[in-house]
Amino acid sequence: MDNIAGVKARILGQVADAADESALETLRVAAVGKKGEVSLMMRGLGKMTPEEKQVAGPALNALKNEINSALAARKSALGDAALNERLRSEWLDVTQPARPAQNGTIHPISQVTEEITAIFADLGYGVAEGPQIENDFYNFDALNIPPEHPARQEFDTFYMHRADGDNRPPHVLRTHTSPVQIRHMEKHGVPCRIIAPGRVYRSDYDNTHTPMFHQVEGLAIDTDISMANLKWTLEEFCRAFFEVDFVELKFRASHFPFTEPSAEVDIRCSWKGGQLKIGEGDDWMEILGSGMVHPKVLEAAGVDATQYQGFAFGMGIDRLAMLKYGIPDLRAFFDSDLRWLRHYGFASLDMPNMRGGISG
Repeated sequence: MDNIAGVKARILGQVADAADESALETLRVAAVGKKGEVSLMMRGLGKMTPEEKQVAGPALNALKNEINSALAARKSALGDAALNERLRSEWLDVTQPARPAQNGTIHPISQVTEEITAIFADLGYGVAEGPQIENDFYNFDALNIPPEHPARQEFDTFYMHRADGDNRPPHVLRTHTSPVQIRHMEKHGVPCRIIAPGRVYRSDYDNTHTPMFHQVEGLAIDTDISMANLKWTLEEFCRAFFEVDFVELKFRASHFPFTEPSAEVDIRCSWKGGQLKIGEGDDWMEILGSGMVHPKVLEAAGVDATQYQGFAFGMGIDRLAMLKYGIPDLRAFFDSDLRWLRHYGFASLDMPNMRGGISG
């Protein structure tokens, strides 16, 4: 035990010279680890006399404590040095302005859908949804669309493939959201007031038509509903959506298999200077189709047509977005062009209100 002082001087010198934390850990294991030099010296206490233990024991404990303290101090110093070097090399002036963060925008179709939903919610309408792949009954038969109707031809409708020998009518990509009305009446009964927004599919493509687009259809069924209620509802909607105090609608007699009587609805507007203004001017613009629900449609949904009647209407969400926000080409809605979306998109906190406008 006469060499304790020499061991102490040597190990403390090595601790002071350790270049990094890895070297310091290797030194710790070699000095005070389970098989380290100091630990082996402490095992030798068992061979000593009691008198020798009284002298050597405290000396070895003091040596071990001093080495551990030196190791801890050196580790702290190495950590501080590494942090200082990192701060020096990664220096940043926090007073400089931050890089501008790009925020995402809400697609106009999503925004307009929310606006329409908010307006009709205040008029007491719920929202109903249904499948986009429909069977022949819900898409055509239940809506009083006869087999010879042009809408049932392949040049207008996307039909799903059937295996050879399967003679069942093929499923279709729904051509309108009217099937949702049938499904809702079957499941929930009447009276009811709903809108059915969603994707629909037709075989058409130009600057005002795409193979996939968005529609919203409305349905109101009760015992005492008339065309007057339909007219008021559409006037209130147009007034709120286009954010004007006055609108004038013109109902033109038309024909739809699922309504009788049926009417195309035009709205008074002005295109003076190439800018659309609703509620003024001498021009008329068609915006939707509507009518009283045909008794056969009610019967197909399990509703007693002698007790209940109501109206339905349908309009294109994409076209409403084009009219309200001045978007010239429908195809641009689906081009995934970020520049277009940044220009026509809406901030995430822009919320639709009852007037169809935006409140931040």
